[in-house]
Formats: sequence, structure tokens, C-alpha cells
Amino acid sequence: MPFAGLFDREVLFFGGKGGVGKTTCAAATALAASRIGRKVLLVSTDPAHSTSDIFERPIGPEPVPLLPSLWGLEIDAATESARYVTEVKDRVRELFGHSILKEAYKQIDLAASMPGAEEVALFDRMGGLIRGEDTRFDLVVFDTAPTGHTLRLVRMPELMDAWIKALTHSRRAMLGIEGDAANDPILTSLRDRFDRLQTLRARLMSGRTTAFVLVLIPERLPIEETARAAAQLDETGVKIGGLVVNRVLPSETTDAFLQARRQQEQIYLDEIATRFASRPRVYLPQFPRDVYGLASLGPVADALAAAAGVSR
Repeated sequence: MPFAGLFDREVLFFGGKGGVGKTTCAAATALAASRIGRKVLLVSTDPAHSTSDIFERPIGPEPVPLLPSLWGLEIDAATESARYVTEVKDRVRELFGHSILKEAYKQIDLAASMPGAEEVALFDRMGGLIRGEDTRFDLVVFDTAPTGHTLRLVRMPELMDAWIKALTHSRRAMLGIEGDAANDPILTSLRDRFDRLQTLRARLMSGRTTAFVLVLIPERLPIEETARAAAQLDETGVKIGGLVVNRVLPSETTDAFLQARRQQEQIYLDEIATRFASRPRVYLPQFPRDVYGLASLGPVADALAAAAGVSR
């Protein structure tokens, strides 16, 4: 059982190079978990959302029921950025007088147009889900954007932590105090955000709570990207739950073309076994048709559930 314990987590990330089947594997895992009684939210953070296509129904920026015990959510960075700006303006309105609101709003809008602002807003929404603030769900499965984007989001708590500490230091210096000022609303807001980041970091780093599953296919570029991602996740401290080696060709065939492709693929499969020997791995076959709809998603869900040692 290479994925033993995977379904016991509260947060699962699926990542990898574009086009290797992350969405299929994330959706299949969410489906399998919902079948054993977990209340699952499947979240897509990839700008090229495909979860709606797989489940053949619209999924938007708020959780929608897909099946008993399974909900779907597609996070749009632009929508989250607009929501984030509105929330910040509401907080500023509570903290400051009307005399400086116009200038404050101008600065907020300017910051919102800067590079990276949408990622911060996206991360803020993800952070709430990772912390378990929506109590309807006991498992959140993230179908993430390609690996590089995902790793930036994973590292965002550390970056924002340093930023909040710097702001807190500046605010204290301006007020001429050494410690916290309980009656200062800005320091209170910064302290609350710092506490939320600490909780988020703890959950991301907890192997009991969170795991990252890397999806690849037996080809050169996905193998190299997976190796880089695994090294970076290890460095970050996020637990790797395992690897899904997707779209493996059948070993027995009389077709000359498929035989040649399978021989080439075997070289890559051997390399995967060597380079990722310490990682739990599960191998999924190349299915004869695209995975589209519940009928075709079911066998993938069954295979991943079997690898995790669970059955419905």
C-alpha cells in the first residue's frame, strides 16, 4: 500500500508539470475519499480550470455540491483579488477617519495593481481553507497550478511573516512603544494576521495534517521537474505523500509501434524507480479514452483508493 494513510490527512495538494493529469488525480482522490465518508472539498487553483469539465457541470468561486459528501470550488485569482481589496478597504474604514480614506483607498488600489497582488489574494483564500475555517469539510484537496506557481504559494507564509514583522516594528517605532499596544487597532490587526500565518505554517508543515502528491508521466521533462519539486518541498518542510506515475502503457502488446514506445517508456520507469526509490509511488495505466465524467473517473478513484488501502 504505497499511499497508506494518505486519506487520513486533512489537506492534500496535487501538483506537477502541466498536462500530466493533476486534475484527474486530484478529482479521483476527492471522489474516492467522499465514497468512504469524508466530507471533501475539491479546490482548483489552476487558472486553466478543468474540474468543471471532469464533473460535467459548472463550478464557481463558491463551493457547490457535486455528489454526496463532495463539493467543488474553482478559485479565480482576479475575483479573489477584488474580494481581498474590498475587505481591506472595509478594515481601513474602521481604523481611520474620513479625512484620509480617499488617499488610503488610492494607495490600496495602487497596491492591488502591482505584480503579485493576485497571488497574495489567492493565497489568502487558500489559507482560510487550509486552516479549516470552513467547518463543512474535513478534507480539502487542492488541484494546483503547475509546480513553480504552487511552490511560491507554499513559501508565501514565510514571506508574509517577514513583511508583517517589519510593519509591526515600524508601527511600534512610530508609537514609541516596545511591546504590543492592546488598544492600537493596527497592531491588533497585524497580530491577528501573524497568528493566522503561524497556524497556517504549522498545518502546512505537519505531515499528520497535510501532504503533497506529485503527478508525473514517464517522460524526461516531467521526471526532471518532479525531482526539482521534490527537493524544493523537502527544503520547505512540506511532507510529500507520494508520487502518481500516470499514463503507463500496457506491457503486453503485439503492436510494433506500442512495443517501441513501451521500450522507451521502460527506461524512464526504471529511472523513476531509481531516483524516487524512497518515495511512495502508484502507477496508473494509460486508459483507452480521456477521463471525462464520473463513469471514467471511477476506475482512477478505485486505483488510488486501493493504493491507499481503503475501500468503500
